[in-house]
Amino acid sequence: MGRFNWMGTCAIMSSQKRVKDSQAQKRTSQVSDTYETNLAGEEKEDLNDSKRSLKHGQDNTADDCGHADDQGEDALQIAVRYFEKGPIKTSQSKDKVLEKHLKTVENVAWKNGLAPEGIDILLNVALSGKFGSAVNTRILKCMIPTTLISEDSVVKAVSWLCVGKCSGSTKVLFYRWLVAMFDFIDHKDQINLLYGFFFASLQDDALCPYVCHLLYLLTRKENVKPFRVRKLLDLQAKMGMQPHLQALLSLYKFFAPTLISVSLPARKKIYFKNSENLWKAALFAVRQRNQGPPPEPLKLMLSPAQVHPVKRKWNSCSVIPVLNSSSCSKECGKKGMTLSDYLSSNGSFPLEQLKSFPQLLQNIHCLELPSQMGAVLNNSLLLHYINCVKDESILLRLYHWLSQTLQEECIWYKMNNYEHGKEFTNFLDTIIRAECFLQEGFYSCETFLYKSLPLWDGFCCRSQFLQLVSWIPFSSFSELKPLLFDHLAQLFFTSTIYFKCSVLQSLKELLQNWLLWLSADIHMKPVMNSPLETTLGGSMNSVSELIQYVGRLSTTAVRLENNSTFLLHFILDFYEKVCDIYINYNLPLVVLFPLGIFYSALLSLDSSILNQLCYIMHRYRNNLTAAKKNELVQKTKSEFNFSSKTYQEFNHYLTAMVGCLWTSRPFQKGLYIDPEVLEKAGIAEYKNSLNLVHHPALLSYAVSFLLQECPEETTVSMSSVRGKKWNWYLDYLFSEGLQGLKLFIRSSIHHSSVP
Repeated sequence: MGRFNWMGTCAIMSSQKRVKDSQAQKRTSQVSDTYETNLAGEEKEDLNDSKRSLKHGQDNTADDCGHADDQGEDALQIAVRYFEKGPIKTSQSKDKVLEKHLKTVENVAWKNGLAPEGIDILLNVALSGKFGSAVNTRILKCMIPTTLISEDSVVKAVSWLCVGKCSGSTKVLFYRWLVAMFDFIDHKDQINLLYGFFFASLQDDALCPYVCHLLYLLTRKENVKPFRVRKLLDLQAKMGMQPHLQALLSLYKFFAPTLISVSLPARKKIYFKNSENLWKAALFAVRQRNQGPPPEPLKLMLSPAQVHPVKRKWNSCSVIPVLNSSSCSKECGKKGMTLSDYLSSNGSFPLEQLKSFPQLLQNIHCLELPSQMGAVLNNSLLLHYINCVKDESILLRLYHWLSQTLQEECIWYKMNNYEHGKEFTNFLDTIIRAECFLQEGFYSCETFLYKSLPLWDGFCCRSQFLQLVSWIPFSSFSELKPLLFDHLAQLFFTSTIYFKCSVLQSLKELLQNWLLWLSADIHMKPVMNSPLETTLGGSMNSVSELIQYVGRLSTTAVRLENNSTFLLHFILDFYEKVCDIYINYNLPLVVLFPLGIFYSALLSLDSSILNQLCYIMHRYRNNLTAAKKNELVQKTKSEFNFSSKTYQEFNHYLTAMVGCLWTSRPFQKGLYIDPEVLEKAGIAEYKNSLNLVHHPALLSYAVSFLLQECPEETTVSMSSVRGKKWNWYLDYLFSEGLQGLKLFIRSSIHHSSVP
């Protein structure tokens, strides 16, 4: 069945090839006529004629620079003409003319890039076998676009693969080039029609990793077929669990979960290697040179704002592309109609004209996203579009662009010794704003953190790094721990208290994002469709492990920082989120804080810490009570029923709090103090030394209350607060804003037991 599909694809491709070749011949003849005209003009030494060249670059203001560029363009025209019409057989080692023209093409390509027409001709030369393998390799390595690459050029290049004129190494290099330049191809529809041909190439072991990468970028829901799933499973059985095959299978399972019944390993973080990309530095330089100055970072609003560019030494807009439709820039049209201009006339709504939300609603059916997906990051309307259409292929393109760019920028950032730190920070801020706007973390940023966090000093771009941590997509904690959280813990323990508090805040936001994702996802679709966990229990284990991880960090940090009140506020803020998981997020999970945190907060000298602890205990009580009632209503044992150990641990905490705040019987269980020690300390009557009056965090309130009763007294008697005065004292505490204490006392203590 796979063979039949391959033959059908080749037949369709051949018919398309005949039509497109006839069109290409007309375009080629036009280009050739241009070359002949320019060459004739060269004999007359008219430099103005050389402006009609294959390379469409920026105009230079200086006369000497313009003269040099014109000469370079003339040389490029001659070189391209030579390769297009050159001899089929030649001696590469002795042919000085060939070497001269090769160097000309290489120098212009790596310096300024090549126009779509030049790439069209040279791709045909490299894959047609006119020259040897070494020459073809050098030509492919310098296929660097100035702006865009024509889809027709790619289709014609693929057709040469069917002829079998090029070597295996040339095919491998072509597929690598195709993946690297994917975002510079102006359209993808015709290339997607060749999906069957690309899929058939998976049988070649050398091509398989790169073809998988290309298919991963091309795959749409309609491309997922049963026979292709079977073929991938056969390849996996033959080659083993290769990352590139797992990537394609995982994507197929996302689009059609019923077609793949086998269980796949947990989601891998890195499927494809980017380190072997030969064109990264050149593409980075081309974008940096060709694009205009960057705008200041802007807030994502419902309508994009007009922002005036600010000049900077480093052109950070080379990181985030300018928003253009999938066509050549307007400047190309000033010098005559080019191939990209013809391709742009497809009836889609130009992105440059999209200015308001009503326009988006009216044209949402005919929008065509830009070739370079990074352009959407600064446009809230396109982010709205991405959020509405829920097309996985769009996100895959965005993730691919982000992973490539983040790796390049991170390397550039370190290699330049943080010289352009502000621009790099602005780039990360743009990504974070897009994540907040979409309320979704990007997997590419997660991979970026895995690579960069072990090298991070904890200081540079601290806010941005920690915000990226808070948007890590939900995943198995056991997977994340060695890649991320172990490195974060090392920084946490060796940094200042302010860094510790920042990390705790980031982890609280991460927990909130995970809980929101789970509460919205698990109750809306069957768990088997989730690409992250196979069971709800597995998801709850990951959340529980994250909470326990924060508990270990917090316990150690409290000891290192000598029970700092400032640190305890951030720790208890985290547990305010934890204590309400069952009720607020409708998830079957209750995790209590560790002993070290509980007793540090209970015996704190700060009343706000004690008040916060009382509120958390009140919410824990409500959540456990609701869980117990739910278990009694269901009357069936479930895997999510809480163990008796959880209730016993909470009752132990509750007893300790009541003893310290109400009954003056603290630490009745689990703690013994020698009476001689208490006598020497002058607190032999320790039972009366700790309650709402004598607690060190509330002592100032008790003194203020007694002074209000008798303002003329110079000394006050704490023991006088009992009976009715105790109730008055409670009302006084509540009026001072201790609402957490009020909720705890009213829910957990019977007023009949007034001291």
